[in-house]
Amino acid sequence: MDCLFCKISNKEIDADILYEDEDVIGFRDIHPQAPYHILFIPRIHVSTLNELETEHATLVGKLTLAAKNTALKLGVAEDGYRILMNCNNHGGQTVFHIHLHLLAGRRMGWPPG
Repeated sequence: MDCLFCKISNKEIDADILYEDEDVIGFRDIHPQAPYHILFIPRIHVSTLNELETEHATLVGKLTLAAKNTALKLGVAEDGYRILMNCNNHGGQTVFHIHLHLLAGRRMGWPPG
């Protein structure tokens, strides 16, 4: 498989890793959209949100908790942060391995983009 995020998860490609456990890895986005922009990926490959099944529910929860714990660690939880996931081309997904974005360090506008 030629998936960029699988290669990061398998340590075949370097990344600035801020979070890691047996199921999830979190690293800085190389094109940050906020002072803090961290991506959280599952270690297993799931291409899009459309491929999620009931058995993935715990995994998606773990992505969310990893983001929350990282926001606490970075000291941005109190001011606030945004987490989001994109699905397919019209949703803004550019790497087809599900990932959750943590954006923090500035006021987020609404509606988003």
